[in-house]
Amino acid sequence: MKIVRVEAIPLRIPVNFGDLGIDHPGFNSITHVEVETDTGLIGYGMTSITQARPVAEAVNSVLGPEIVDLNALFHEEVWNRMYWKATPWGQTGYASHAISAIDLALWDIKGKACEQPVWQVLGGARSALPIYATCGFSFLDDDELVDVVKHVVALGFRGVKLQVGRPGLGGGETSPALNDLIKSDVKRVKAIRSAVGPNIEIAVDAACRLDLPSARKLCQALEELDIAFFEEPIVQNDVRLMAELRRETSIPITAGQNEGLAYRFRDMLLAGAVDVIQPNAIITGGMTQCVRIAGMASAFNVPISNGGGAPLHNAHLQAGLSVGTAVEYQFNTVAAGDVLYGEKPVQTDGLMSMSDEPGFGLTPNPDVLKSARDDG
Repeated sequence: MKIVRVEAIPLRIPVNFGDLGIDHPGFNSITHVEVETDTGLIGYGMTSITQARPVAEAVNSVLGPEIVDLNALFHEEVWNRMYWKATPWGQTGYASHAISAIDLALWDIKGKACEQPVWQVLGGARSALPIYATCGFSFLDDDELVDVVKHVVALGFRGVKLQVGRPGLGGGETSPALNDLIKSDVKRVKAIRSAVGPNIEIAVDAACRLDLPSARKLCQALEELDIAFFEEPIVQNDVRLMAELRRETSIPITAGQNEGLAYRFRDMLLAGAVDVIQPNAIITGGMTQCVRIAGMASAFNVPISNGGGAPLHNAHLQAGLSVGTAVEYQFNTVAAGDVLYGEKPVQTDGLMSMSDEPGFGLTPNPDVLKSARDDG
């Protein structure tokens, strides 16, 4: 089953947050990838959370030509060829995004060839997953935040995630002082706990924007609120500092959604820096790399979880492997998937049921591929 065509299309998809009960228009940047075989099977992959055009150029000019004529089912061979072509000196960044999108398309082909969904090809550990909602966005004011979270809980979600520490160290000279940010975050999280009661899980995510003293101060203030986990609290996912923070707090620490190299997860596990790791199929190197990382996690008796959105793809990793746990329902990512594929995860009482559709079960809308194309 030879690869005969690899094509990436950069997309800028308009989204809104109507499912949160608010009007907040925006855009999601997605790189859509198609891999076609000489048998006529076409696999679809994607990556996000970065600029779409550079990733598309990497696929079309560098990686696509490298893998044409290879066997689409030999994902290990194809992955290694892509890695050494795009990251000969061990870098990550755009290369990891491009590899991820192509690799997902290959797994889509594999599932279609086997006439099984990817989660079953991976091992079929479970047919339903806990799903939590990322809804506590930093652009919401205090009152809006409470209203939005109440709305999400009324939809049936049993867990919510709130953004904290924004803009933090990434805000430049105009950013509020970290101490002021922490005070504001503590106030907001306390308001949410008061609004939803003790039975709803609350997680927080700093997106690598805090230094150790600030993350420590935030943990100390939030421990009494029974926080489910603190995602990526420390700048650059600094392994040494995360390990130090984890030793000091009872709040579980998670990280990994934007990492593109397997050794970074190895170092987190060896250092005891995390309670849960979060390989992300759309960024971390696709399903091939995430399965390797999940094997490391299993050896350390550490679970994996989905961070970074893209539940339509990441749910297959979490459902397919016994070390998997939960999937993230990030409303802006879900909205973009609904536009592109006409699909979004369906949850009932905080559980997402997996589909039996072959591959990832996703077909892009050709009109969206034209109308949302971002050629600059």
